[in-house]
Amino acid sequence: MKTKPLIHALVTGATGGIGRGICFALVEQAAKDGAPIHISAAASRPGERLDDLVDELRAAGAMVTGVAGDITDAAQCAAIVGQAQAQGGDLSALVCNAGASGPGRLADLPLAQWDRSFNLNVRSAWLLAQAAHPQLQRTRGSVTAIASMSGLTPHPGYGAYSATKAALIMLCRQLAQEWAADGIRVNTVCPGMIRTPLTEAVYQDEATLRQRQTLVPLGRIGTAADVGAAVAYLTSDAASYVTGQNLLVDGGISDHMLTMIPGRPGKPPVSDTLMT
Repeated sequence: MKTKPLIHALVTGATGGIGRGICFALVEQAAKDGAPIHISAAASRPGERLDDLVDELRAAGAMVTGVAGDITDAAQCAAIVGQAQAQGGDLSALVCNAGASGPGRLADLPLAQWDRSFNLNVRSAWLLAQAAHPQLQRTRGSVTAIASMSGLTPHPGYGAYSATKAALIMLCRQLAQEWAADGIRVNTVCPGMIRTPLTEAVYQDEATLRQRQTLVPLGRIGTAADVGAAVAYLTSDAASYVTGQNLLVDGGISDHMLTMIPGRPGKPPVSDTLMT
């Protein structure tokens, strides 16, 4: 039987909840496909969290390299891609997961917060993809970026975050068109409400948990594994004819808003609960 080529995926924000879910989903998908996999797990800084992730991924059967750097710095973006290539060969998948949200009304949002949001959530994805382009062209690989349902629907009070995620989606659609001739596929995943260590404090309140679950048509809060499965699909051969697309992983909540309007025929009264 012919050996399948090595999958080499660079995942940014790898030590966070969703990042970890993506890494393990990629390893699981590679095992199903009978392909060897090398994960280059990228974090903002070296340390125990990155070391532990590397050990866990190796225990799961992957070859792993831990890399670190500030992706808001152009030179460090190129260095991260270079470190990954030096350890695992040409990339076949780039997963831009690192990002951050922060509250702030546009009327009085500090310019520094606006700039940092765009540098981290949008500019870094372009810089990483640009640095990885020659490798991805040789492997006919893919780029997958993690956006947000807040990039599809305005999220009042998170003006910069919504704007960055909307920009990220369009950036990837643009890249998909420009790089299709190079054999590179580019897609985005938009998570909805996902339960991770970062958001766990919110879900420790049972009333808030129930209210949020009620808003989701599928009746539950998403997990990092749900997002990871979407990324694993988009990077796999099963999605070899998919590019320039956004995969919404939100349990149906984004299309659920009209059902929440009081007084619709056949609908019981609804509470005044608002999604935060």
